[in-house]
This record gives sequence, structure tokens and C-alpha cells, in this order.
Amino acid sequence: MYHVYILKSEKNGSLYVGYTSDIENRLQKHNNGLVGYTKKYRPWKLVYYETFISLKDAMKREKSLKYFGKAYGQLKGRIKGSLNI
Repeated sequence: MYHVYILKSEKNGSLYVGYTSDIENRLQKHNNGLVGYTKKYRPWKLVYYETFISLKDAMKREKSLKYFGKAYGQLKGRIKGSLNI
């Protein structure tokens, strides 16, 4: 199983989109400073994820969200409450 996830920085409120096969381990890496982009905005909390059987599908979904297009805006509208926590 593969997961597309959204993290929210507790430092500045920015969002990060990624994908992984091990969501708990990946979140730990983000919070331990082992991921370049997210290192300076720690700590991070998981605010949303979707699960896929296919790696190809997860990568496609991550790409559609990561480049902040229509899919990203629609998802943000759907999970508005979770993003404000």
C-alpha cells in the first residue's frame, strides 16, 4: 500500500505533500530533519492521507496535489477543518 499525505508545519503553518509506503516512518524522518525541504519548518503533523494499492496511482495523485492545481484547491476545501487545527 502507498500513501499520499499532507503535513502541516507547526512552526509556520506551511503544507507539504508527499507519498510513501510507510507513513509513520516518513513522518518521523520529516520531524528528525532527514528530509531536505521540510527540515527548517519542523515540527510537522499529519493532517491528511489517502491510500492506494498502486504506486503509479499514488505518484500521479501526489503530483496532481504537489503542483497546487485544481485538485489541491478542491482537497483543501474538503479538509478545511483539519488544516485549521
